[in-house]
Amino acid sequence: MLLSTFARVLVRWRWPVIGVWLVIAVVALVRAPGTVEHLDLRGGSNRPTEARIADAILHDEFPRAFGEYLAVLVHGPSSFTTGRPREALDSLLATAENLPYIRAVVSYPSTGDTLFLSTDQRTTFFLAALDAPGEDAGNSVGPFRAALSDAISRQPARDAYTIEVTGRAPLELDIRSVSAEDSKRLEAWVLPITLVILVLAFGALVAAVLPLVVGVLAIALSLTVIGLLARVTPMSVFVLNLTSMVGLGVGIDYSLLMVTRFREELNRGLRSREAAERALVTAGSAVVTSGLTVVVGFAALLFTPSVDTRSLGIGGLVVVAVSVLLCITLLPALLAAIGRSIDRPRWIARRLTWYHAPQVWERWARTLIRHPWRALLMGSIAIAILSIPLGRIRVGLPAHHWWPNQTEAGAGVETLTNMGRGGYLFPMRVVVELPEGERATRAIRLRGLRALGDSMRADPRVQEVRSIVDLSPGTSILGYSFLYSDLDSARVDYPALDAFLSPDARYTLVDVILSDTTSLTTSMEFVRETRVMIGSGAITQLEDARVLVGGYVATGVDFQDDLLSRFPQMVAIILTVTAIMLAIAFRSVLVPIKAVIMNSLSVMATFGIIVLVFQEGVGGSVFGITQPTEAIFVAVPVLVFAIVFGLSMDYEVFLLSRMKEAFDRTGKNTVATTEGLGATATVITSAALIMITAFGAFAFARVLVMQFLGFGLAVAVLLDATLIRMILVPAFMHLAGRWNWWPGGRRG
Repeated sequence: MLLSTFARVLVRWRWPVIGVWLVIAVVALVRAPGTVEHLDLRGGSNRPTEARIADAILHDEFPRAFGEYLAVLVHGPSSFTTGRPREALDSLLATAENLPYIRAVVSYPSTGDTLFLSTDQRTTFFLAALDAPGEDAGNSVGPFRAALSDAISRQPARDAYTIEVTGRAPLELDIRSVSAEDSKRLEAWVLPITLVILVLAFGALVAAVLPLVVGVLAIALSLTVIGLLARVTPMSVFVLNLTSMVGLGVGIDYSLLMVTRFREELNRGLRSREAAERALVTAGSAVVTSGLTVVVGFAALLFTPSVDTRSLGIGGLVVVAVSVLLCITLLPALLAAIGRSIDRPRWIARRLTWYHAPQVWERWARTLIRHPWRALLMGSIAIAILSIPLGRIRVGLPAHHWWPNQTEAGAGVETLTNMGRGGYLFPMRVVVELPEGERATRAIRLRGLRALGDSMRADPRVQEVRSIVDLSPGTSILGYSFLYSDLDSARVDYPALDAFLSPDARYTLVDVILSDTTSLTTSMEFVRETRVMIGSGAITQLEDARVLVGGYVATGVDFQDDLLSRFPQMVAIILTVTAIMLAIAFRSVLVPIKAVIMNSLSVMATFGIIVLVFQEGVGGSVFGITQPTEAIFVAVPVLVFAIVFGLSMDYEVFLLSRMKEAFDRTGKNTVATTEGLGATATVITSAALIMITAFGAFAFARVLVMQFLGFGLAVAVLLDATLIRMILVPAFMHLAGRWNWWPGGRRG
């Protein structure tokens, strides 16, 4: 057998294997921290969506457009209209205008508009347009902040001023910083708890340390590989947290299975090298099978159109592959080298025999076998109750907690919202492209723009509409026609015109500022309604024009529609490939069907609990969710399904592998069910506790997406290791009898 030969060679050359991994580990531990600098901030779809095309036109056709801009909030000791505060503000504005990557600056001094001032005039903000496409905007945030900080430091009473730079790019940059900090902070919190669980499971400190070593190395190696991949393909910043979660969870789980089997073989009287070989052949085979089922979910993410989900799929493939590789190479070599010292110190084991005694679980299995229908019914009812909130799920951008308010950019969003100016940060941007040779300044086009603006202004969700027919309030269409008959003069008289009209007048922009009472969730509905209205031809004067709705919220709408359109295909791929792999591994028809159904039930219940806690806010305060999010970000169901479905198969493979071993040996399904559950229940329980700890820690992250994901994965593992693997699966396996192993099981 190929695996047996591999095991013998590996154990024989264990010291060179350990030496090679030691060198690799040192390199990885040095290189891994630098990966965060190469991760992508913007994400989005990898196809030309309507919002992306609109943003590209804004950048390419409008020399002074506010396509990508920064909002700078300045707090001072007194009114910014006069005196030293005004001088400080003028200094900041001059600094911003002289920066090479800033196209234009709009402020209270340049417009005289009091919307840039708070009620007490002690807080003001100005907008600085970046001369960079969206994906490169983040590179300017750091230098911009430093330049403003230097400028204000030269002012008298500089400690009386505070500056907050916010906007899309600063928010994304701060999320990257927070994600990196959270990974380190939560890993430091998880590792000691994991060590306690491992000591509890093994009753030995040496045995407990080995899975931790594998888990930490899995993270470091994966991040190093991801850092290299990020140089050739965009990798989302959220890969950082995913790697920490999955690396710890999967790496330690697989190691737990291997170490447990090694100790079993030692207790049967085998020598260290033989026990390591046997553990690799048996448990190692289960690890490989489990790893293959896990990567199915991650591989399915590669077919999604989003940079974020696709890069998370790549990251997941890397971390699972690295974890499996460590478990079938480095770990057996270490086990063979350590030998019986793995049980040290022995006094711990004597105090913890109650925890890993299989008799407890065998009694539980016999109880289930005596009442299988009752167990199946009660377990199914519990899953059904937990799944009820799923029927109320609302997919979209969350209304609350979307931006981490502990960051400078997040605090800036809150300040703008308190000023009643939050809508200016993420306006809906309607780009009108006229046919070749046409000009937006013709009277018929101006009437169309006025009709478009009036139709949106009538909506209570809209605070303000700004376009080339709104620059001079009270001016008629005829007045604008005369004004724009001499465009050069109009541009001198109205400097803001350049932000709404391209040099050739073929392109024009309509900015729609939504009211602060309109959440991101509701804004998505408004974007969809606007697109329907435009597509219906209601504005006859613009019928032959191409009208594109862009901006941050529109980008979110396109991202959601793209992802949901691929979701059924992704689900079908995961279900089909997983079922085929399990059918081949266990030579059974019923086992893969049962596994797919059970895992689907687990995922449904998980979604139900996510909706209850986050969307509806029940118990959300535990995780810092002070207000219901009102919606679930679209990537969460997609990622949770893909990741959970694969991770759930870990326990399925662990459990079924031992049941299959027992059935092949005895030919008795009842014995196989009882023995399989008794032999793996402690491993599954301990592995689940570790995964719940690793994933659950990220439910306390400061980025809402990671809270969604960490909480969802922790709940899914909890349900899977309790209701599914400990109740529903054994009950079903007992009721199905020999049909479980048809057509490949032992006969007689």
